[in-house]
Amino acid sequence: MKKIMITISALALTAIMAGCEPKTVNVDTTNDTGKAVVALDYRDFERAAAVMIESLSKSTQLNKPDGSRYVMAVSRIINDTMQRIDTDQLTAKIEEELLNSGRVVLTAAVRGTTNLDGSSGADQMVMDVRELRNNDEFNTDTTIAKGQLIAPELSLSGKILQRNIGYDKKTQQIEYYFQLKVADLASGLVIWQKEEVIAKRASNKAAAW
Repeated sequence: MKKIMITISALALTAIMAGCEPKTVNVDTTNDTGKAVVALDYRDFERAAAVMIESLSKSTQLNKPDGSRYVMAVSRIINDTMQRIDTDQLTAKIEEELLNSGRVVLTAAVRGTTNLDGSSGADQMVMDVRELRNNDEFNTDTTIAKGQLIAPELSLSGKILQRNIGYDKKTQQIEYYFQLKVADLASGLVIWQKEEVIAKRASNKAAAW
């Protein structure tokens, strides 16, 4: 009888603990009315990307004189915040809009170091497939000849910075600076640049990482 009572008590405790677990809900990312968070979330990246895209779309510097499209490479996007973030969160949407605009074409062969592990974001297959030239198992008529890669003409680079400022005795202000620029690789001149600031206020006890 004691064993049965212990088993029932254990089951009851499990049920109570399960009932105390926080409820998980799906987030409507198209209309998220949830509370703001101290750290950067997807809404912040979407907002920053939207501002950058609007500025880029108004720029005439991406209009090539002969009407063709510029070849652009994504260079290094530096994460200078207290958070471990993947900067591709910022550039992915911008790259998508740039491609859809028809004004530039992006190269997958050249890319700056942006990944969390320090590796390049370039498509390694672009280079790996060229190693097949020396493999006797492949028909040489189907391998890619030398001199086919197109060098980039423009470079997209930037930085995300964070500043924590004491607002009052109980509150801190966290400022995030999203900075991007496009440079002409032939001349080294910057032809477009934009900064977007996202600021948040929270308790001094809140951790911004």
